[in-house]
Formats: sequence, structure tokens, C-alpha cells
Amino acid sequence: MIWIVLALGLVAVAEGLVLALAPSRVEQVLAMMANLSLETRRLIGLVSLALGATLIALVRWIGL
Repeated sequence: MIWIVLALGLVAVAEGLVLALAPSRVEQVLAMMANLSLETRRLIGLVSLALGATLIALVRWIGL
């Protein structure tokens, strides 16, 4: 359970940094994403999910 809270906290920090350091760039990226097809957005989400799951598995395997 503590790992889930830690992970959510790390996501919040990363999101906060992006919004604090480059708010106008976030608007540009969101506009770009809105122009992508649903299939492309879905593929980006699936790749992100796979990379995140792989990183989690790797960290657990290494034992950090």
C-alpha cells in the first residue's frame, strides 16, 4: 500500500513540475494531442502503460 501512495506522490510531483516550469508548452502539447486520431492516442497510452509496467517490474526484479 505504501508503494501506491509513493507512486501517486511521484506522479503528482512530476505533473506539478511540468505545469510549474512550462505551462504554455503544456497547452501546445494538449493541442497537438487533440489533433491526433483516437487510434494514435490509444497507442501512445498503451506504449506508456507498457513502459511503466516494465519499469516497475525491473525495479522489483532488481530489488530497489
